[in-house]
Amino acid sequence: MKAMIFAAGLGTRLRPLTDNMPKALVPVGGKPMLERVILQLKEAGFNDITVNVHHFGEQIIDFLRTNNNFGTNIHISDERDMLLDTGGGIKKARPFLDGDEPFLVHNADILSETDLAALYRHHQESGAEATLLVSERQTSRYLLFDGNYRLHGWLNKSTGEIKPQGLDYREGAFQELAFSGIHVISPSLFRHFDNEQWTGKFSIIPFYLSVCEKAHIQGYPLQGVRWFDVGKPETLKEAERYYQ
Repeated sequence: MKAMIFAAGLGTRLRPLTDNMPKALVPVGGKPMLERVILQLKEAGFNDITVNVHHFGEQIIDFLRTNNNFGTNIHISDERDMLLDTGGGIKKARPFLDGDEPFLVHNADILSETDLAALYRHHQESGAEATLLVSERQTSRYLLFDGNYRLHGWLNKSTGEIKPQGLDYREGAFQELAFSGIHVISPSLFRHFDNEQWTGKFSIIPFYLSVCEKAHIQGYPLQGVRWFDVGKPETLKEAERYYQ
């Protein structure tokens, strides 16, 4: 089972912690967040893991080497020359991720008790091309799903912006759910990356929105488990208390 961890981010929200180390190596309850994610993936059965690097990338490479890759097969997708964002990062890592089986993508700064194996199985059984872990938490930006959790659009509640343009949005017409930084992708979705629009640096969410009418992109609701975005100081403190 394959997975990818986004560990390339600059971690600007965690400065000054990230002035001398990559965000992925910031400790949470005594363990770097990257280590926590790798061990959770390993426990769920993911043994072939791609890690992308950019900010202080050599520190991540040395950390993994020192810990013998935590007993997993790890590939480095090197973005030290250019940070490619989530979509561009997946596209660059395609040689490690392509194949016959889906792969799971996990932000390094997301810590949760999600049953990753169950998420993966749900994706396989549903026939979707991408399955996004989502929740009902409060935010300004929401993904819009129908009653079957199929993705149709995106809404910024603060500005009123809706994507894609022309989407018939009405209050209550869609389930408004927030993306939780974990998703499963079938390699068949790579065919849409060949569009020249998706080159270089780009985010995965606009990509999903551009293809959701042609490809089956679905949500998977997070229910009753702890979830932390430890890329922010206030939630890092919450996670510290929890994991200690």
